Amino acid sequence: MDNMKESHSKHISQQFNHDLADIRNQLLNMGGVVEKQVSDAVESLISDNTELAEIVRDKDQQVDLMEQMIDEDSTQLIARRQPAASDLRLVISIIKMVADLERIGDEASKIAKLAIRLSEEGKAPRGYVEIRHISEHVGKMVNTALDAFARFDVELALQIIKEDHAVDTEYKSAMRSLMTFMMEDPRSISQIHNVMWVLRALERIGDHACNIAEHVIYIVKGKDVRHMPIQDAQNIVDNS
Repeated sequence: MDNMKESHSKHISQQFNHDLADIRNQLLNMGGVVEKQVSDAVESLISDNTELAEIVRDKDQQVDLMEQMIDEDSTQLIARRQPAASDLRLVISIIKMVADLERIGDEASKIAKLAIRLSEEGKAPRGYVEIRHISEHVGKMVNTALDAFARFDVELALQIIKEDHAVDTEYKSAMRSLMTFMMEDPRSISQIHNVMWVLRALERIGDHACNIAEHVIYIVKGKDVRHMPIQDAQNIVDNS
């Protein structure tokens, strides 16, 4: 009888691990789709490619469906398996990270919409260098955040949190520069406004990548580092 119980428990444990691995893979697949959305959205704007911009916007529905599917699978996993503390922490963090990925997709869709608007109204005289630079920065952050999750690498996650501060500084500098340009040349206000909204969307993408990194630290260390000074987060990562 004990052997039967042990065999049954082992089967349940194996099934749980299989289901958990499946949800993790779904998240990483969704991350890949969202990453491409961001890079394609920026490319559509830089190259004045409205067809590509429309493809990015159409992808938004796919991303929304992926979020719903992962949410449903995660909720069912919690209800069926009643996971222990560390596994429950992982599943709840996945639900939150998926929400961040969906919002990154939303921001990419906004950029694509602005790319279409700029194509129709005429390209802005300034701001494309800043868009290219910040987009490369936040694109790398999203990629690294997904890598940190795939490997449960807290050092990599901490690096993203530090990068987010650098992106915020770059964003503020770019916005000041564009505000000055608008005051000097009021004729370009409409186009520059669109560029500023693109930069805002990119800055938000960096914030969501940072959120994912914070969740990775929470999964591994069991500590919530949101709103925490960077040195305190560093101390948590350094303490095994």
